[in-house]
Amino acid sequence: MTAVTEGRDHGQGPESEGTRDGRGDDVRHWDDGLIARRAADAAQAGSEAGPVAAGQDGPEPQVEAYGLPGSPLRPRLDALRELVGLSRARLDGVTLAEAGRVLDEASARQRLSSRHTVVAVAGATGSGKSTLFNALAGVQISDTGLRRPTTSAPIACSWTDGAAGLLDRLAVPGRLRRRPVQGCTATDEALQGLVLVDLPDHDSAATGHREQVDRVLALVDAVIWVVDPEKYADAALHERYLRPLAGHAEVSFVVLNQIDRLSAEAADLVLDDLRRLLDEDGMAVGEHGEPGATVMSLSALTGAGVGDLRELLGRFVQDRTAAARRLSADVDAAAARLRPVYVAEGRPGLGERAREEFTDRLADAVGAATAGEAAEREWRRNAGRACGTPWLRLWRWYESTRQLGGLDLMAQALAPPEEELTARQRVEQAVRRLADDAVDGLPAPWAQAVREAAVAGAKGLPEALDELTRNAQAGGRNRGGSRDTGATPVGPGGRTDTGRGVRSTSGGRAERGSGSVGRPVAGGPGGRGARPPRPAWWPAAVLAQASMTLLQIFGGLWLLGQIVGVIEPGLLTPALLMLAGVVGGPLVEWSCAAAARGPARRYGQEAERRLREAAAGCGRARVLDPVAAELARYREVRERYVAVTEFSTTGG
Repeated sequence: MTAVTEGRDHGQGPESEGTRDGRGDDVRHWDDGLIARRAADAAQAGSEAGPVAAGQDGPEPQVEAYGLPGSPLRPRLDALRELVGLSRARLDGVTLAEAGRVLDEASARQRLSSRHTVVAVAGATGSGKSTLFNALAGVQISDTGLRRPTTSAPIACSWTDGAAGLLDRLAVPGRLRRRPVQGCTATDEALQGLVLVDLPDHDSAATGHREQVDRVLALVDAVIWVVDPEKYADAALHERYLRPLAGHAEVSFVVLNQIDRLSAEAADLVLDDLRRLLDEDGMAVGEHGEPGATVMSLSALTGAGVGDLRELLGRFVQDRTAAARRLSADVDAAAARLRPVYVAEGRPGLGERAREEFTDRLADAVGAATAGEAAEREWRRNAGRACGTPWLRLWRWYESTRQLGGLDLMAQALAPPEEELTARQRVEQAVRRLADDAVDGLPAPWAQAVREAAVAGAKGLPEALDELTRNAQAGGRNRGGSRDTGATPVGPGGRTDTGRGVRSTSGGRAERGSGSVGRPVAGGPGGRGARPPRPAWWPAAVLAQASMTLLQIFGGLWLLGQIVGVIEPGLLTPALLMLAGVVGGPLVEWSCAAAARGPARRYGQEAERRLREAAAGCGRARVLDPVAAELARYREVRERYVAVTEFSTTGG
């Protein structure tokens, strides 16, 4: 009994290349006339109605291997494709290589026949895999013998036509494609669609043989692992293949061969130990109807148990889900490899507390609280100037002119470099702590992306805050003492839209330049050069103080006129008028100071709020928004990753 070569049955031989049952593509087709059209229609109807005859391997409409009704594999592959696309800018090619390979192989398998199931027979040297291959085919196809290695290249045996594309994908040459000898039994009918591939030894001394095994194992739909009583516990088999492919249990057959060399009791003991090793490898064993690997014993030499394996293969092939299960297991394996770069510990992100702390640190860096206090003092000082006695105001003016410009002004103008350095450090520290809070629990690649976004935004943040402080003053000065209490408008990048200005000092003079981050803004919302908003009672207080001053002047002139003799003597009335002015002036000033505390406090709080909001807007545009964008990107890819793993059909 000899094997029928696929060179004759599949149109692969040199004499039949380009022909198909005597009608090859190189034969001229005629399509003129009614008879020709009827002949073409009859040929098409015959190809649709009857089974494909042996030797006809023509193109047929292929069904997607994983396009099963209700199958979750398609959305998983789509999610994996989107995941890889979204991650290319954040992850290196080596990390995404396995996922890309799975997508490529899935796409390639989709274009090929879904009527066929490709099953590889793999085993170690001397395990008897080629003997089992021949026993399943019912004919001597693969060479067997004592010389090792016996099988040097993959040999394929196809039970039906139409598998040429699958074998081309496995790079099995036409001279190594065979057909089995088939009977009319139910088992032979069930094996229709099976493509069996005998592989070289996976532990061969020849490196090329091992490379062929690894290449084909990555492409087939299922694998029959053939082990023998001597090498069933070989570490090379378990560590290199069974353990990494534990997730492919549903498309794996583990066959203990050569049981004819053991007693029945010894065979059962070895089989139980084999199941134990598979359990340690993490490969589920399908028992009692549970999904998992099929484990059985047989003797390819005597034929004991081979029929049972043929029946199992028949049901497995007719189920036509092997390709989908294999691809699903590949997706599970790729997702498991990607888990460290997508799955975070905890719930990373920017919470409200982290945002508020960042805003507080920026406000501290620009001196918002100090600016509010300075604005409050400025408001009270202006109230004192407007409602105070003229004699006290004159004395204060005299004292300020004696200091030759004021030492306070010089102290602020000549601020030490350490102050600016400290302010810059505060900004950098705020950004660093924000990044630490944002990346807490994030996988390393995404944590690095978030840190880079924060650092990139922080490069010009101190300068932007410096300009913001000056522009806030200039904007207030342009308002000229209006009662507007809205925040200074902040433009793109956190810069204000009011233009550049000058920085006012507590001495009332303007100082141009930069480096005001961390220094107080003495002018408050309106700037030092603009009048703070005045309450409604302010004019009445000014009028009362002016009246007290007029009483003092009138009483003094009256007394002076009596001394000179211009006015008749009468000290009581002018003395009372002058005393009322002298006592009433300080009383009005004290009352105004007491009444100004509330408005001054509110004015200072408003100044602090405006500067705080401006600093927060600057930090949000430069740091918070880029960081939030990176976190949103991570959440998006995490959702895609969950979609990849959510509908796993292999328990991975």
